[in-house]
Amino acid sequence: MAEVRAETEPVDLTDAERRMWEAYRTGRTCDLSARVAAQDDPHSGRPWGPERSVRAEVVALLLLHGPPPVPGRVVALKLRGVRILGRLELSGGRVEPYVEFQSCRFDSELQLAETRACTLRLVNCAIPRLEAARLHTEGDLHLLASRVARGIRLTDAQIGTDLLISRAVVRPDNKGRAITADGMSVAQDFQGDMLETYGEISLRGAKVGVSMNLRGARLRNPAGRRALNAPQLTVERTLYLTSIALYSSPGDSGTRTPPYGVGQTPAPGQASQEFECEGGMRLDDGRFGDAIDFYGARFVLSPEQEVSLRRISTPELRFVGAQPEQGRVVLSGAKVVKLVDLSTSWPGPGRLVMEGFSYEILAPRGHFPLPRRLAWVEAATVEYSPEPYERLAAVLRASGEDADAREVLLAKQRRRRATLPPAAKAWGYLQDWTVVYGYRPGRAALWMAVLWAAGTLLFSQHPPPPIKEDEHPQWSAALYALDLLLPVIDLGHEGQWKPGGAWQWCASALVVLGWILATTVAAGASRLLRRG
Repeated sequence: MAEVRAETEPVDLTDAERRMWEAYRTGRTCDLSARVAAQDDPHSGRPWGPERSVRAEVVALLLLHGPPPVPGRVVALKLRGVRILGRLELSGGRVEPYVEFQSCRFDSELQLAETRACTLRLVNCAIPRLEAARLHTEGDLHLLASRVARGIRLTDAQIGTDLLISRAVVRPDNKGRAITADGMSVAQDFQGDMLETYGEISLRGAKVGVSMNLRGARLRNPAGRRALNAPQLTVERTLYLTSIALYSSPGDSGTRTPPYGVGQTPAPGQASQEFECEGGMRLDDGRFGDAIDFYGARFVLSPEQEVSLRRISTPELRFVGAQPEQGRVVLSGAKVVKLVDLSTSWPGPGRLVMEGFSYEILAPRGHFPLPRRLAWVEAATVEYSPEPYERLAAVLRASGEDADAREVLLAKQRRRRATLPPAAKAWGYLQDWTVVYGYRPGRAALWMAVLWAAGTLLFSQHPPPPIKEDEHPQWSAALYALDLLLPVIDLGHEGQWKPGGAWQWCASALVVLGWILATTVAAGASRLLRRG
């Protein structure tokens, strides 16, 4: 059945509506602006009279059942500096023309629930509320530099190419949410440069086909639990939560579509606006094909809020922002191939959780000495846990830093010692003092040499009598002392002589110390073998 179109103009059109009607048929822009910046700002609150106002029902008539184009032209609704009176109701409809509103003012909410459209552009518009659940576009949805007073709803929306919401200002709805877009799918890029929100952004289960960019965005929800709530978010390329370079191209008005007007991560020393999240962030179970980038990010958290990256999966995590003064950073179960970080980016003890955090390569930016790295692990283990130490040691060893890996494992043993009962703790101290838990076996050789020299000197001055007068080897203080020190190995001297009095105690002391040194060396050797 052919679509019914309005072949003739309605008889009750105003002059402004008639201009809009004719512009629609030719695809030209209907410009009702006063061409004075102060008067044309849709966010200023200055009254716009009937000469630049059109009724929402007339706009809906054009979009859903508009007249045919003038021969040789293509219909399109392009409005600039226009006030739309009443609620624009397009829910469930099919909007075939190209739609563009520039610097327009909507008196009431814009209803696009379950609407099917090609491309929708609302640039620098004042919108009370955008209701667009299950919206389906074949092209872009642009809300560039627009201001929305009571939130945006894009639940289960399907955007055919790009979602552009850069420089927009979105205030919360009655549930405290600025943007509700659970289950939304964006086929290409999600561009949100310098976006400002004053409520929760909910992107649960959302999917972005290329990259998601929130460079220089300001997400604020200090009274709520989270400013960004995006568990199970999937981004095929990179999620940018970074600073943005503050510059513009010649002739760029800030309202162009990509690639024009899209900012980049700033170079060092370049003027920039940081990404700021005032409130918690949740990216649990997210999948990111290239990276998550926090370059220059700043988190303003309450003690109860957190940056939650539980069980995320990404080839690269760039945690190179400012250190949160409060709140926690949680990486439990996260899987990362390459970790890029700064020594000054991580929170202090008790505010970093890394249980089950897996990474394969460390690529710190700037100076990140081993003591600071050990402090990083210690901050994540208020209660002793061996796994973070073993993970760090394995990564260092894989990169050829064997000496640093041994220092990490030594720090693990010393940390573990504090949790042991007194007897085991004393044994731990003894291993530490003597052979440093086997991680420095040269110290055991030094102790053996010192004890051997002392035993040789003592027994050379006071040789013990033989057990059997007619059956004994030739006396050698050095061999006798060495036979006492070395357990298991029999050099044929220990059982041939019988020290008495205080010298018997000296001989027994050498035997005990020899066993202690041998045991600690064996423990260290077993650790080396396990590491190998």
